[in-house]
Amino acid sequence: PADEGFRSKVDGTMHACGHDAHMTWGLAVLERIAESDFSGRLVVFFQPAEETGGGGCPMAKSEFAEGLDYLLAIHVGLDHPTGEVVAGIEKPLAMCHVDATIEGTSAHAGKAPNEGANAMHAMGAAIVNAYGIPRHSDGMTRVNIGKAEAGTASNVIAEHAYMEAEARGETTALMEFMERRLERTINSAAKMHGCRAEVDVVSKSPRADSDPELQALVSEVANGVEGIDHVLPAVDIDASEDATFLMERVQDEGGLATYMIVGTDHPTSHHTPTFDVDEASLQHGVDALVGTIRELERRHPVPRVESSGDAERVEGEANVTHGEGGPLGEGGALGEDGAHAGDDG
Repeated sequence: PADEGFRSKVDGTMHACGHDAHMTWGLAVLERIAESDFSGRLVVFFQPAEETGGGGCPMAKSEFAEGLDYLLAIHVGLDHPTGEVVAGIEKPLAMCHVDATIEGTSAHAGKAPNEGANAMHAMGAAIVNAYGIPRHSDGMTRVNIGKAEAGTASNVIAEHAYMEAEARGETTALMEFMERRLERTINSAAKMHGCRAEVDVVSKSPRADSDPELQALVSEVANGVEGIDHVLPAVDIDASEDATFLMERVQDEGGLATYMIVGTDHPTSHHTPTFDVDEASLQHGVDALVGTIRELERRHPVPRVESSGDAERVEGEANVTHGEGGPLGEGGALGEDGAHAGDDG
């Protein structure tokens, strides 16, 4: 960024994830669709607070997420190169963000350490024991303490400690198992050292898998986009994303959702000081999204793919599960009162 003449207005600070590319996709898609003869309803979510899992949930609860037949969430990169597109992710880890404060009692570390209740010592025990939480036999689980602060001076027993942590699981239930164990571990460590703990679950995100119908459609469209030379129908992903709240609502109400990845070459991966985006990916993302939206309009309603034993069968339009008067609304989603959803931002 310094070499190319663009950088943050806040010196020494950057958001090294690619969300500016997502904003560009959303705005460009809106512009392209507005200039076309598209006849449905298009909703574009510019999802805030994605890093801390704070934006997807309130958006999913809002009126804007009501009556959506199709949701296309999208992210740049994620270690996929320029020219590669993933039509849908599967098995994203459910996640919770946890903030914890531990309150103890200060004392002079040389004169009367016995009179203190060491919040720093309690936090240290909590951190060590958190990494000792057993992994679950039902699937992948994760725990991490990413930030820890305590103390005021070398000769003072720390009376206050603060930590930020997260727990993840291959399923929502596994994440909740890790969340309960993490909370118990922090409280127990505080009590063991005569301190008090307050654990706040700041946010959560569930697991939601992409629907095969949209994966197939996105794959078909992306294969015809100039500059895209490799399309993966689906990949498992060990990261987490609270756009899953939006996916979950759409799917619960009878719609289809997928989470796409548009690859980009960058010097290093996300959340590193040298993160950058290959701008060719901007065009790839816009073309793939617009093409998919227009195909959804043309093919609506998209037939469901249902499992029957080891074989898959495609149900006809009459068997597609929808609400009265069409998918989730009178006239159908791409008719008078319908809906179409785009970028997670």
